[in-house]
Amino acid sequence: MNRLAQEAATEHVGVGSDDLKDKNPMRKRISSQPQRERPSENTGWLDLEALARVEVTSEDAAYPIESALLLVGATGWRAESPGEQTIRLFFEAPQRLKRIRLLFREEKEARTQEFVLRWSPTADGSSRDIVRQQYHFSPSGATEEIEEYRVELEDVVALEVTIVPNISGGDAYASLAELRLAGNGD
Repeated sequence: MNRLAQEAATEHVGVGSDDLKDKNPMRKRISSQPQRERPSENTGWLDLEALARVEVTSEDAAYPIESALLLVGATGWRAESPGEQTIRLFFEAPQRLKRIRLLFREEKEARTQEFVLRWSPTADGSSRDIVRQQYHFSPSGATEEIEEYRVELEDVVALEVTIVPNISGGDAYASLAELRLAGNGD
């Protein structure tokens, strides 16, 4: 059993997706707070499975966080409960980040979502905002939000995305179709 599978056996809480069920799950932990392949050399995206541990505040078993972080089989992540949610990545070793890409999709309901992207040079929780962004989804038009940021971040130990799925309140569920990070030369 490899290192990831051993850690996953102690930290993993269900995989959920039939596509991912028979594969080694990503190391994760669901906290109480608010088909896989290696990246090709020309994508530049970091292999988050090998480099980080992920923590989420909620997770729908049919849409596990791995689906948004891994480079193949991207059905995306969705929270199990409505309201504000947080996704945190903790890197095994400090990372240099040059690009961050987030993809959100909403095809069913009109809503205004807000997300905050933060980073930290320590794992203790002191973080710095990268961006705070709002976007209005409309099923008859704007169903996808793609944000790509060029950054110069050194010694990143933790990266956090907090999503408020509907700033007007209600029972909207946070989701994230894709999160990609690139470092060094990209």
